[in-house]
Amino acid sequence: MAQGERLSLLDRYTTLWIFLAMALGVGLGVVVPGLAGALNSLSWSGVSIPLAVGLIWMMYPPLARVRYGDLPRLAANRRIMAVSLFQNWVLGPLLMFALAWIFLPDLPQYRVGLIIVGLARCIAMVLVWNALAKGHTEYAALLVGLNSVFQMLLYAVMAWFFVTVASGWIGGITASAVVPISIADVARTVLFYLGVPLAMGFLTRTILVRRKGTEWYERRFIPRLAPTAIIGLLFTVVVMFSLKGEQIVSLPWDVFRIAVPLVLYFLIMFTLSFALSKRLGFGYEETTTLAFTAASNNFELAIATTIGVFGIASGQAFAAVIGPLVEVPVLVNLVRVALRQRGRFAAGKATPPAASPVDAGGPAK
Repeated sequence: MAQGERLSLLDRYTTLWIFLAMALGVGLGVVVPGLAGALNSLSWSGVSIPLAVGLIWMMYPPLARVRYGDLPRLAANRRIMAVSLFQNWVLGPLLMFALAWIFLPDLPQYRVGLIIVGLARCIAMVLVWNALAKGHTEYAALLVGLNSVFQMLLYAVMAWFFVTVASGWIGGITASAVVPISIADVARTVLFYLGVPLAMGFLTRTILVRRKGTEWYERRFIPRLAPTAIIGLLFTVVVMFSLKGEQIVSLPWDVFRIAVPLVLYFLIMFTLSFALSKRLGFGYEETTTLAFTAASNNFELAIATTIGVFGIASGQAFAAVIGPLVEVPVLVNLVRVALRQRGRFAAGKATPPAASPVDAGGPAK
């Protein structure tokens, strides 16, 4: 994205590429009948190697963009941190939990998939939406890092709580309708699929900045690395749909039922977060960053978790795969909504960082 103003060709047509990747995956599954078995055989300790490559690479470029050294300084603004943590780790999970039960009470696998999506707070595409909507670049990078850390600490426990414990509290639900989930299984999946790219991103930034300098890293290396995240996503979609693409073609009503609560989630979450942040007195840039951070989700992690815990052929993974197909068009339109609200903020009203701005070099995408 040139100077944070435009999406690259890959980013701009993400939805189209995903649909083409889906079609390619389904086509390969039909033309090469033994492909599914061959892909399933490429595994190690229960981890699908092709899927692991794609899923980890999706998350590596965004995590390599985070300016980890700036996090302690920017985190000194406790108001922004507190609002973001509330929106991401209280409001978001509760809203998705409610929508999943309201719209999918009779489909526990899809419901669990949506609940897991709601717990996976965004660490990647939010940086794209924030840049397009002219949000606060440095705080976007900070909140990405913050969400990464909190996902490592809380994701497994919260998945177990919402999927097993909280679901069991809902009246009239039989024991068979409550899907058990192991904290250890989720923790292991998160540690692998988030911990590995997080370590790769941190080490990449640390080593290359020391050797080449920040200017080279931000202006030359990152613009070349960033587009490969979408390539990783498309590769993963091809692999997944070569294994189960026919299921989506044969279940259009299921796709629709999963998409409805997702659309409502994005719209409600963005509206509530934007209104709350504005009400608390934050400027346009901070309000926009907080709203997009809260409304977006880390579908890479949700897909990885559902595959790792429930399997590639599970309904949970099926529901998670629908996520990015819904997020992209909805969030693109919410960018336009945010920009139209820009003039309603008082001129010069903003919440400054705790110290001087970070080094220049374009958006920390």
